[in-house]
Amino acid sequence: MPFAVAVDIGGTFTDLVAYDHDTHQVAYTKSPTTYGNFVDGILECFDKAGLTPEQANFLNHGTTLVINAFIQRKGSKAVLVTTKGFRDVLEIARGNRPDPFDLHYRRDEPLIPRERRHEVVERIGATGEVVTPLDTAGLEALAAQFRRDGIESVAIFFMNSYANPAHEVQAGELLRKLLPGCYVTCSTELTREWYEYERTSTVAANAFVGPIVDTYVRRLAADLEKGGFDGSLFMMGSNGGLLSVDRTCRQPIALVESGPIGGCIGAGAYAEALGIKNVIAFDMGGTTAKCALVEDGRFSVESIYYAGGYVKGFPIKSPVIDIVEVGSGGGSIAWLDPQNRLHVGPQSAGSTPGPVCYGRGGTEPTVTDANLVLGRLNPQRFLGGELALDLEGARKAIGRIATPLGYQGEEGMIRMAEGILSISTVIMAGAIKQISVEHGLDPRDFVLFCYGGGGPLHGSALARELSIPTVVIPAEPGNFSAIGMLLADARIDLSKTFTGRLNEEQVVSVREIFAGMEAEARQALAEEFGAAEVFYEHHLEMRYVGQRHNIKVPIDSLEGLEAIRSAFDRDYKRRYGHADSKTPAEIQAVHLSAFARQRRPDLTKLPRIAETPTAPTKRRAYFGAAGGTVEAAVYDRASLEPGFKAEGPALIEEYGSTTLVSPGDSFEIGTLREIRISIGK
Repeated sequence: MPFAVAVDIGGTFTDLVAYDHDTHQVAYTKSPTTYGNFVDGILECFDKAGLTPEQANFLNHGTTLVINAFIQRKGSKAVLVTTKGFRDVLEIARGNRPDPFDLHYRRDEPLIPRERRHEVVERIGATGEVVTPLDTAGLEALAAQFRRDGIESVAIFFMNSYANPAHEVQAGELLRKLLPGCYVTCSTELTREWYEYERTSTVAANAFVGPIVDTYVRRLAADLEKGGFDGSLFMMGSNGGLLSVDRTCRQPIALVESGPIGGCIGAGAYAEALGIKNVIAFDMGGTTAKCALVEDGRFSVESIYYAGGYVKGFPIKSPVIDIVEVGSGGGSIAWLDPQNRLHVGPQSAGSTPGPVCYGRGGTEPTVTDANLVLGRLNPQRFLGGELALDLEGARKAIGRIATPLGYQGEEGMIRMAEGILSISTVIMAGAIKQISVEHGLDPRDFVLFCYGGGGPLHGSALARELSIPTVVIPAEPGNFSAIGMLLADARIDLSKTFTGRLNEEQVVSVREIFAGMEAEARQALAEEFGAAEVFYEHHLEMRYVGQRHNIKVPIDSLEGLEAIRSAFDRDYKRRYGHADSKTPAEIQAVHLSAFARQRRPDLTKLPRIAETPTAPTKRRAYFGAAGGTVEAAVYDRASLEPGFKAEGPALIEEYGSTTLVSPGDSFEIGTLREIRISIGK
């Protein structure tokens, strides 16, 4: 039985989903993430699922390896080779001050320090002409120095290479020849847009993580092969599509948000199947909470990403689903500052040692500990009973931070746990506002689609905080990001700088450029995935004349100048609240997304169904202001048939997650066995 397998490595757990397209057999499992060697956690998941790599003919993998390398600054010893006079582009960055009220403001240090940034004589003109030939002798001298210094990777950025990459190509070929075994990457292999700082930052980031990703992916492939795997290995790209191993190793920055993206893909697929137009995809795992918007079945893909945040981080010119992430997961630690003010996160207990209730040596109280103390989790049924939770340990941990605040006894314990969850809710609600309200959208017009181990447990509270009327919990929410990876298509994104006023002549030129980009993407998908049929999405990056910042406008179904101009004005008004149809508009870049459809699982076959249905039980749990401590009905999700309806308070338990339905709310099991919660007043 050949299985399609997806593996998602998170900060706390590694998730695996295996699906047989012929028999519709499906397996789910989770295992603590093994930080010493991530592959060990993957192989442990195979064992727990009763499978071997030999039984898989397809494996799609999402990982947080790249973003963790950036956050922890644990990358390769990299150098930057750039045009003479542009050594300090990374240091100068942009002249803006994102946080004007911080008198001690400093950006994060560049990934490549100044002593490892080197200049070489060359110059390409703004229109692509060669002004000064490349100094190959100088490049050879640098290569000799790099060998002596033990350099692991080289980033190449030349001015105006976006207009003509000839010098970068020449330098890349020469350095690969002179430095065998050294990772070499060029800016034009990653983006063909202008903006010298962003391009320099992007290629520096690619060089920083390139050797790590290359080693990891090759090792993963080798270890799987030892286990008998001879199928196709793909990686989950930040753009929402699958990447081949070779492309991943050339463009590792495409994995910067690889882990959370699968859930966004799954949310879009489920929304389409359920006939839901707009959803907020909300994923709460063990370390962080993530959210993204899906409108009309599509998620927004941004062409630039800020690793470490916009204020102090650095930009990466690579397509990434517009996702907001905050340090508020099940393992987020509750702590008191010197003024005895309560905080939650962003520090996390992770998988090692994990929350106190895991009994693995954790000492700091977490969000999971608070949920356990409030009766929302069954200590004997966590992960289907694989991990028994230590209730008394969690109570003692929360008591240690409750006492300094004057909270005593059982009531004080409950108030402290409730406070932890309330702060966590506010943090997560702020993230949702960032992707909705700040984009001119009202979250009340969306359905809250919750998944991850903690998403179903906190969905009702979030919906109340944001006045969202409906919450949907898909099948197997604890493994949902991995499910989404099985629903992803192969995807390649291409972009080019194209400047000019929006007029009839430019519209014709844009169509010609898109035709060339389509041919390039079609050939790549055929070579990497054997794709015979390819689908495209087209966007223009536009702005009003005289402005600095752009917006991306979809133009797939638009014909002619007037339709494109109307779409730009409409999207601009939605984003900023006003538009001016009399001011000329201009184009700054063209973006193409090319897709090759992959075989998808049947969504109706994914939920677990109990062979012997179990009757509901009762358990006392605390529901906050919605009802206090009350006796709630406890259901086994696998026993609930489509059409089943009930009122809160209720707790719906399953492997990897628990869904909370507050007093005053009601829920129903839908056609795909999803839980639909209607939020009361």
